[in-house]
Amino acid sequence: MGRTGLRVSRLCFGALTIGPLQANLPLKEGAALIRKALELGVNFIDTAELYRTYPYINLALRGWPGEVVVASKSYAYTRRGMAQSLEAARRGLDRDVVDIFLLHEQESMLTIRGHWEAVEYLLEAKEKGVVRAVGISTHCVSGVTAAARLPEMDVIHPLVNVAGVGIVGGGVREMLAAIVEAAACGKGIYAMKALGGGNLIGRREEAFRFILSVPQITSVAVGMSCPEEVEYNVQLFSGRPVPEELKERTRLRRRTLHIENWCRSCGECVKRCPAGALSLVSGRAFVNEELCLLCGYCGSVCPDFCIKVI
Repeated sequence: MGRTGLRVSRLCFGALTIGPLQANLPLKEGAALIRKALELGVNFIDTAELYRTYPYINLALRGWPGEVVVASKSYAYTRRGMAQSLEAARRGLDRDVVDIFLLHEQESMLTIRGHWEAVEYLLEAKEKGVVRAVGISTHCVSGVTAAARLPEMDVIHPLVNVAGVGIVGGGVREMLAAIVEAAACGKGIYAMKALGGGNLIGRREEAFRFILSVPQITSVAVGMSCPEEVEYNVQLFSGRPVPEELKERTRLRRRTLHIENWCRSCGECVKRCPAGALSLVSGRAFVNEELCLLCGYCGSVCPDFCIKVI
């Protein structure tokens, strides 16, 4: 992955999907799903403090003999906040070293500079060997170009897909150009939202072919919530033919953003939504499914826990 020295599988297990913001799988079931991916050759797991999936990863890795690269993220913008986030990751994952630690959802050079206290803390942690690589995740073209030009950044985790769903500040062409620039600067790149948060599930083979055709992208984080999805993705990412029966079983699984009837129209989800997919209509939150990324971030700020991705 770039100049980090880390070697990761082409498929990365995106842990958001199994956790309480989305499928909310029982702990043992979610951990078993990660373990299945490991057994099939996946050695890279993506998570974040927000996702609350450290317990799943912790359990899945117990007794596993192989090397596994884990990436996490935090919204912390101060030294103290980042120190707390990194320690929470180490405790929650039961790992002395967090391989990759990212600033979560950075928009531009201005945003990164505004979080520089947190960056400096991570750089010190890297010097001590507690973190192996530092970087950002971003939905924005400007976020990728900013991180590309900062020598302190090792890894960039950008949103990119064949349809440009969710890309901010440009389209597919602009995001790919930014990724090419970042890779030329030695940054490790692993992509997110190849299926547009589920919106491209009907075009998944096209979407995966597209993302796998970008040579600068080392790995792709994909959310998986059942054994069939793990098997399907491992087959496809390995370049092996996917059995038609497996294609059909996974094709039938669809997700949707569900808003419970006890929504009290506080508006916190509308403010949190990165895609502008939520609005308040007739006293409750309403979702525009054409814009929704199914990222589940809105659910993390709902005071009444009435928003779920199911």
